[in-house]
Amino acid sequence: MSDTKTSFEAPAAPALEPAKAPESRKEEPILDVDQIQGNIFPGFSKDHQTLLFLRIDDPSDFAAWLREFVRCVATTEEVLAFNRLFKSLRRKQHGENSRVQASWVNIAFSFAGLKKLERPKMNLDEFADTAFTDGLLKRAMSGELGDPVGSGKSGDPANWVVGGPKREPDVVLIFAADDRNDLNDEVAFTATSLFPSTDAGGKLVRSGASILYRQDGDVLSKPLDGHEHFGFKDGISQPGIRGLLRDGTPLTPSQNPLNPGQGKPGQDLLWPGEFVFGYPGQDPKKEIDEAGADPLKNKKRKAPARFARNGSFLVIRRLHQDVGAFHRFLGELGTRFKIPPALAGARMVGRWPSGAPVVISPAEDNTSLAEDDCQNNNFEFADEENKKPAEPVTLTGEFCPNVKPPEHDPDGAKLPFAGHIRKAYPRNDESESIPGLNESTTQTHRLLRRGIPYGPQSASALGAPFDDNVDRGLLFLAYQVSIVDQFEFVTKNWVNNPDFKDGGTGFDPIIGQNGDSTRRRSFKLGLPGETAAIETDQDWVIPTGGGYFFAPSINSLVALAGDDDTSNAVPKASKPKKKKKK
Repeated sequence: MSDTKTSFEAPAAPALEPAKAPESRKEEPILDVDQIQGNIFPGFSKDHQTLLFLRIDDPSDFAAWLREFVRCVATTEEVLAFNRLFKSLRRKQHGENSRVQASWVNIAFSFAGLKKLERPKMNLDEFADTAFTDGLLKRAMSGELGDPVGSGKSGDPANWVVGGPKREPDVVLIFAADDRNDLNDEVAFTATSLFPSTDAGGKLVRSGASILYRQDGDVLSKPLDGHEHFGFKDGISQPGIRGLLRDGTPLTPSQNPLNPGQGKPGQDLLWPGEFVFGYPGQDPKKEIDEAGADPLKNKKRKAPARFARNGSFLVIRRLHQDVGAFHRFLGELGTRFKIPPALAGARMVGRWPSGAPVVISPAEDNTSLAEDDCQNNNFEFADEENKKPAEPVTLTGEFCPNVKPPEHDPDGAKLPFAGHIRKAYPRNDESESIPGLNESTTQTHRLLRRGIPYGPQSASALGAPFDDNVDRGLLFLAYQVSIVDQFEFVTKNWVNNPDFKDGGTGFDPIIGQNGDSTRRRSFKLGLPGETAAIETDQDWVIPTGGGYFFAPSINSLVALAGDDDTSNAVPKASKPKKKKKK
């Protein structure tokens, strides 16, 4: 089996000065970077991905296959090492793209898949997350997510291409690479290992698994690289992660001199227990920079302590995008309100096509703002007049210069309350419709998104809609420690709730779903000179497959593969040693 995780070589390069942790961060936990899968922290960030969905047919044979495969699984440590090398070489070459490349693979299991491989003392029934134990299909069929159940349409779970009835995967393999040909070679090599074969002695070898579905995903070609198929820059706002590497440097460095509790400006640093078991999480009753309990100690988020440590839940949704219909709708809004279609789209999304946020640039797109990652996320929603500002600090290593205080939009004058990025992540907004919602509680519902487009690029454009009936969309992947409290909470209580943030706000106009038979959605948009009530019965984003999975630590993968010596050897999270007071 190809050793995917070490498929890069490069000459030595000068190291960058590491960003040292400010004094306020030196008590953060040390992360077990050799145990956590690399697509969780820091994420693969590759231009090409392939998902292989598998069914386990023979647990014993699959465990034997897994023993060989585990050594290929990329860890946080390895992905970080490659990223440092790539960055150093690029700096050495004055910004030119480095030829150094890598291919990675990770693995995750459904609850049913884990149960097929369960070993003594794993205690898998201690997983308290009912969404995970039920599985995505059951939750979708119940109407929990607003999917068009029983409609007979492509979004009906009964018609999903993967994850539907009799097509629920036990395992997903996530491949990623800089080059599509390299990636195809890695996938082909692994796929071949899944087929029956004979060893050197002529003995028949079976993997114990079969491939249910293959899904490729690729970044769109320039100038739309980094954009989704509707034409808007995607993935800009991601949580920063608290936690230190073994040398004491932070996983996400503090780069905002005005607020050491952020990575880049606008990127709040969250405790790692929001995304990986075994570390402190956020406490909704404390300020966002204060550590809460390990999710393993939370009854709602309980999981088998030794097995779950350094692991994370993974939600995958295959989302078809009807690009022509969406562009046509924006054109109709433009004609109706005498505004450019791009402005209508920006108010619905919350960002211009370039990625520039409307809170900072409400009247027109601003590509220089969009390209400045020290400014393109530097905003809040509610005013912060009564909030004590963070103490400015002196930072070392790479940090953002000339940072300005964040922009605000408390009344929704720039970004309507129904706008997608406000619905999906309300930042410091407070809500009367959901008592207790504030910045601290919001941070307990965050997701680490790792999505990528799939399907060919569309010829449709803003101002020139075009229908070609081609399947294209987004592979939505997100990591968390509670599918109930994170992915499903965001979906049900924010995105699909017409009374969030306030009564009459409406559905998220991009990904929101009205689960009734009409599928009719309404939402309010603040447009120049008026607030308009918009209605549509068309879904532009349609679920067509997916699953709920768990991505175990390396030691837990070894245990699943049947190595009895390590089945109970999953280490506890490390903590930095406190200095003795003199």
